[in-house]
Amino acid sequence: MQTLLGSLDAPKICTNMYHDLGEGKRGELIFQPYTIWNIAGAKIGFLGYTDPLVPLRQSPNYSKGILYTNPEENLAHYVDVLRNQEQCSYVIIIAHLGLSQQIALANRPECEGVNYILGGDTHERVRKPIVCKYSKVVEPGAFGSFIGKLDLTILNGKVIEDSYELIEVDSPKIKPDARIEKLLKEKEAVYQEKINQVLGYSTIPLYRYFVVENPIDTMILNALHWKFPEIDINLSNGFRFCPPKTTPDQTGNIPITNGFIFDMLPVDSTVRTAKVTGKQLKNWLEKELNNVFAQDASKRFGGWVVKFKGMEVLFNAFAEMDKRVQSITIKNTPIDPEKLYTIMACERDGDPVDMLCRMKGVMDAKNTYSTLHTVMREYLKHNSPVTPTPQKNAIILDAPETLLTQVTGVDYTFR
Repeated sequence: MQTLLGSLDAPKICTNMYHDLGEGKRGELIFQPYTIWNIAGAKIGFLGYTDPLVPLRQSPNYSKGILYTNPEENLAHYVDVLRNQEQCSYVIIIAHLGLSQQIALANRPECEGVNYILGGDTHERVRKPIVCKYSKVVEPGAFGSFIGKLDLTILNGKVIEDSYELIEVDSPKIKPDARIEKLLKEKEAVYQEKINQVLGYSTIPLYRYFVVENPIDTMILNALHWKFPEIDINLSNGFRFCPPKTTPDQTGNIPITNGFIFDMLPVDSTVRTAKVTGKQLKNWLEKELNNVFAQDASKRFGGWVVKFKGMEVLFNAFAEMDKRVQSITIKNTPIDPEKLYTIMACERDGDPVDMLCRMKGVMDAKNTYSTLHTVMREYLKHNSPVTPTPQKNAIILDAPETLLTQVTGVDYTFR
């Protein structure tokens, strides 16, 4: 990571990633904590915060050697440095925390003195700044389809006004830079055939916009069930990313390419099975729903509801912790707390042997000989065209099934 980022000319800032010296000991910051732009006589200070929950949200080995801290641990200190020592007239946080956590941070007193949080991670289209107690918060959508534009008015070395807009990128009207286009074609040429190889087709658009269920994960779950029909319950992590596939080709259906498999599942994880009790399943579901809908925004993981096939769950998203799940049925039978059920999900690199999809204490965990990518390719080869219509395995009782965000309590409508 340091080698790759070191090849870039731009400043690299992160104010909460430290070298992990082991046994909880914290070394130096991995990157510089802030940078400053000098524009029209004004100094604009930037801090960078990444998600401290990375070791829980992602495969643990991906962040091995890194120790993360919560932004509030040193935010006030660095705001003081930028405002008083560096004499910045405007302070911006560049954040990859998720919209819920960015809003929570902007309402904390440690954020006093921060003008804007320019956020990422949840990819939400914030067209009007969300005004919090201490700072404004925005996110600029995803997939290069929007550009966030922040205009600052400067007078006598001070920022006296700001305005923000979300600009939709209308691709047909924008001509590519000839030099960059040539460079991309050269570098991608060796991969083009493999990337564009069509593996199968879908009869319906493929996307991941909705918090509760969506066609992309329905297709993944259908593939796992087709390959391993003996498993009771198939799981797919609450992924949010992946550009939509909506345009049919000459066949009249939507092509699913090898490259799109990587868009859906960037890591070709091994498919893993285990056994759990009904009680474990219920407790795990409560925790997963709290990760999405926790009343305390700082406890939200930033992902969507975990997806599943083989069980039907009715839940209230905005109920209290451990009181969200209203019913669970498996094969049309109410869940039995004492019964053992087989489950299947992707292995996360670095997880304990008795953990699967963040579920602790699973029994008889075993890796299969399949990976998510091989299952998808085989499924599409034998079943294309597919129609992965969400099957309402998860039914939200206190919000629309087309819910687009986990954020509540703000003066903004997501669309």
